[in-house]
Amino acid sequence: MQRVLTQRRSGLRFLLSCLVFGVVVSSAESAELKLLFLGDNGHHRPADRFRQLEPVLKQRGIELIYTDDMNSLRPDTLNKYDGLIVYANIDEIAPAQAAVLLKYVASGKGFIPLHCATYCFRNSPEVVALMGGQFKRHGTGVFATQLASTEHPIMKGFRGFTSWDESYIHYLHNEENRVVLEYRVEGPQEEGQTREPWTWVRTHGEGRVFYTAWGHDERTWGQAGFQNLIERGIRWACGADVLDVPDFDDANHFDVPEMTPLRTDVKPFEYVDVGPKIPNYTPGAKWGVQGEPRTAMQLPLPADESIKHYVTPVDFEMQLFASDPDLGGKPIAMNWDARGRLWVCETYDYPNELQPEGKGRDRIRICEDTDGDGRADKFTVFAEQLSIPTAIVIYRGGAIVQNGVETLYLKDTDGDDKADVRQVLISNWALGDTHGGVSNFQYGLDNWIWAMQGYNNSAPVIDGVQQQAFRMGFFRFRLSNTDPPTVTDLEFVRSTNNNTWGLGFSEDGLVFGSTANHNPSVYMPIANR
Repeated sequence: MQRVLTQRRSGLRFLLSCLVFGVVVSSAESAELKLLFLGDNGHHRPADRFRQLEPVLKQRGIELIYTDDMNSLRPDTLNKYDGLIVYANIDEIAPAQAAVLLKYVASGKGFIPLHCATYCFRNSPEVVALMGGQFKRHGTGVFATQLASTEHPIMKGFRGFTSWDESYIHYLHNEENRVVLEYRVEGPQEEGQTREPWTWVRTHGEGRVFYTAWGHDERTWGQAGFQNLIERGIRWACGADVLDVPDFDDANHFDVPEMTPLRTDVKPFEYVDVGPKIPNYTPGAKWGVQGEPRTAMQLPLPADESIKHYVTPVDFEMQLFASDPDLGGKPIAMNWDARGRLWVCETYDYPNELQPEGKGRDRIRICEDTDGDGRADKFTVFAEQLSIPTAIVIYRGGAIVQNGVETLYLKDTDGDDKADVRQVLISNWALGDTHGGVSNFQYGLDNWIWAMQGYNNSAPVIDGVQQQAFRMGFFRFRLSNTDPPTVTDLEFVRSTNNNTWGLGFSEDGLVFGSTANHNPSVYMPIANR
């Protein structure tokens, strides 16, 4: 009866754990593995790191015992444990202690040196070889690793993580019986990247060694991915089943795709002297200060030659859809319609010659592939006499276009693909600096038109009514279901930090933007409202 009651209570604890934590945990009362954690009083603060890891692994059925006493490296102490973790800066090891450690691992026990442990015991070449390498130098930064193997038991179901850490470089590598599981990749691909072994395993006699260079401070030790990886390494090194460890996929981790190499069958660039016309702003100086003017300007390349200079993820390729001379100006904005036609805003006036209404030289051109070969062969001017059209979105058979200081609705009603409806939806946009205008019309999942406003301070007007003034950020507006439409609502959503030009939505509706000057991606987390 007592045994049945105990089992029921245990089952209740298991159920509550699932409900509260959302994971299956092991009872700490019956630890599967018991390991000694050897630290010191050094700057890596092993006791603090132990306190981060110990309760996590305890819930997973792994018991850790902390010590900073090197006298623990003797048979009567070590043999009580399934494995030894070392996280310390202990420069020397006595020959007798080194012999005990080597024998302990060779007998079938686990050895788990972490991070700075590869700078320990440097007076013993045998122990350095046991660990598989020695720390040489480091930098710092936020980075992720590249998985070297997804077939090794430790790596099955593990996707890696990103953290701030020290970027270790090792030497005295011992590749005998060693398998590298992760690399830290550094350097631009075009200049030849280096792959630093980062996480590896070794065998020594009947025993196993797991090492990772992750783990400088609490930022990594608090990472769920690091804790998951350490549990995997402990279980493998101690001969337990790694498949008991839950899969780990860090939502913040992104595997950078392999890119195609730069092509070598390209022609040299050609330049022309245009005189002292090219600005040369001096880095670090007050804004507007210029150095000696530049005079050499690169000549444009034909499209078929220009496309050779792009690199793409492997298995992707660039294909030309439209180019000069079929276009009549600089493409500044574009969008696709439901028929697969590309609507391109072409400009002569941007950036320096904003024209009065009806005097502009800019156009919207529809580029269409009529024979299905993936390349436009029909080009129709949809609208003319625009000036600095910086955004376009297709709407109810027409197009919403940002035309300098006004937002227009343009539509063809007689089927010739030329706009015969031209209606001002919003006016009074500020464009004192033509770089700081409205851009990036996108039809949102909420059925509003989303857009970006640069650093000009605008007080837009709708049907003669001035709206809230704003600058530099996300905004959206809603249109009526009438034909032609009218703007029923306009909302400034949230500020950004600089001149704002980019806007995009993720598959699950999150809103992102980009700004000039060192902020290529910004997340819109919470609207001002």
